[in-house]
Amino acid sequence: MRLLFLACLSPQTGNCTTAERIRDHIERAGHVCLLRDTRDVRCASDVAHLQRETALDGALAIHLYKAGRLLLDAGVPFGVVFGGTDINEDAKDEGKRAVMKEVLNRARFAVSFSKELKEKAEAILECGSGQICVQAQGIETRPSLDFSWMEFLRSAGVCVDGVEDLKVFLLVCGLRRVKDPLYLLNAFSEWHTQNPLAILIIIGPKMDLEFSTEVQKCVERSAGVFLAAERSQEELHAAMQRSLAVVNSSQSEGMSAAVLEAMDLGVPVLARNIPGNAAIVRHGITGLLFSCPEEFVCLSKQLLHDKELRASLGRNGTRYVTQHHSAALERTTYQRLVATLH
Repeated sequence: MRLLFLACLSPQTGNCTTAERIRDHIERAGHVCLLRDTRDVRCASDVAHLQRETALDGALAIHLYKAGRLLLDAGVPFGVVFGGTDINEDAKDEGKRAVMKEVLNRARFAVSFSKELKEKAEAILECGSGQICVQAQGIETRPSLDFSWMEFLRSAGVCVDGVEDLKVFLLVCGLRRVKDPLYLLNAFSEWHTQNPLAILIIIGPKMDLEFSTEVQKCVERSAGVFLAAERSQEELHAAMQRSLAVVNSSQSEGMSAAVLEAMDLGVPVLARNIPGNAAIVRHGITGLLFSCPEEFVCLSKQLLHDKELRASLGRNGTRYVTQHHSAALERTTYQRLVATLH
């Protein structure tokens, strides 16, 4: 089959990584998968143009509203994958919610990354329990062997004198408001004045240019907080490995690939206590959950001084990802679902 696959493909983002991984699953089954960015396919007529050019047999979309709506008039069977934005943000708008309901009703299949997201979608979109299947994200990490930790720190503006003593907390996110990278700045800076070896590095692509400028200005005024440009997945994974912990401070998440990747690498995670994070992080077992900046600092201090806790969280996190986020199982699921589009 020749399939069109629509997704938000901002480089070095979780959406992009997920889409590329699913495309690989589909192509390994012998199909042709045309992955396109929703920024380049903006309306149904663009999809119709692609259909005339390539004679599509089916389609797939990540995000029911952002991408799925473009397939309603495509004239080919399609499937959809829920993103966190669908339920946590777009469903709040009555007009968008109506479109999402239509997309879900017409899709051959729909995939949710977690049971919690599925249940929330069923309640909000008023659909039957059989319409959405659950398939957790499959995780594979490949840290770069040529990565230079010293160069990485220097590029972020960190003084590398005594680099071996630095305690780096790595906040991985695209720079947009829902990821809330400024949430911890004041509390972390205050802690840094007490412990200059503790630093926070925010790393990710500039997805909202106006907000990215705001983040840059705030970081420049905040002691102990630095901003790093996005890196390839392999380089990012290598940076995670060398960090004391990986941080997530989002206001909402579907399922954070960065959190799961850190767990797979055996790196402790400190995640904001929101439903998307709480679905994959068991507090004190596979990671630590915080509900406010002050609690984050308290837990960070505990993590910093408790080597046994760090080791335990790392081991348990890796075990959890191995058991529940198998890339092989994810591949089998998508190949089976795509076969229903024939």
